[in-house]
Amino acid sequence: MCSLGLKSDFYQRVYQVVEQIPPGRICSYGAIARYLGSGRSARLVGTALRQSADLLGIPAHRVVNRAGRLTGQHMFGPGVMQALLESEGLPVVNDQVVAAEKYFWDPREHLPPPKI
Repeated sequence: MCSLGLKSDFYQRVYQVVEQIPPGRICSYGAIARYLGSGRSARLVGTALRQSADLLGIPAHRVVNRAGRLTGQHMFGPGVMQALLESEGLPVVNDQVVAAEKYFWDPREHLPPPKI
């Protein structure tokens, strides 16, 4: 089991990655977890983002599941996540980013290796 301090540190690292996702791009929970060296922790990334609801500047709406589905939209309220993504130019139909791979941003390709 993860201690509160380690969990808090992991959450902070998640937030630092999510802050780097450019407007008009998306990333997956799993890609963030893999970048942080914790490839089986996609759900923990989601938990961290749910906890970020009160933090300004964390663009959690840019994080979707591996298929491009808006699985985190319950954090924002009905239609808000979709509206935010569409305002950045991403096409969304039936709670899914259309051609998600075209908009995918992989932190392993765009950020230096994390300090673990």
